[in-house]
Amino acid sequence: MNAEDFRLLYDYNSWANRRTLDACSQLTDEQFTRDMGSSFRSVRDTLVHLMLVEWLWLERWHGRSPNSYAPTSEFPNAGSVRARWAEIDRDLLDYIASLTPEDVQRVVHHTTTAGVPQAAPLWQMLQHLANHGTYHRGQITTLLRQLGAKATGTDLITFYRERAAQASATA
Repeated sequence: MNAEDFRLLYDYNSWANRRTLDACSQLTDEQFTRDMGSSFRSVRDTLVHLMLVEWLWLERWHGRSPNSYAPTSEFPNAGSVRARWAEIDRDLLDYIASLTPEDVQRVVHHTTTAGVPQAAPLWQMLQHLANHGTYHRGQITTLLRQLGAKATGTDLITFYRERAAQASATA
């Protein structure tokens, strides 16, 4: 993948995250934080994990290695998640937009939150983070359905079709 491919992939990631947040906004605060017995207890905990891992990887790409991140309790409702995620998303998209072909190939060294040193080419980390988002958005879809709420589609092909329709409408 090249830098332009990653710009498109992260435009999709941002679109899918916003759609997921929109679907979660229909929940009451109680539903949002209800323990559903999932890998992350609740819709909130899954969303916050997804959001903060995006922040964590972005920090690593900037040469920083945080050893922790905010607790989920700092986000009592979907609105609080949306506000913080808007900042992270803007910073992430700005970073992706700035990538050069050389940046994509560089090896990034960082330390995990457990203190373990790691290194990998940036392109692998970029692919990982996008895939990570897809995985957890799928979990959120299941949790929404278990709560009796309407989930929304976040398939990549839907993103492509929406973009094509928008381009046709403005042409």
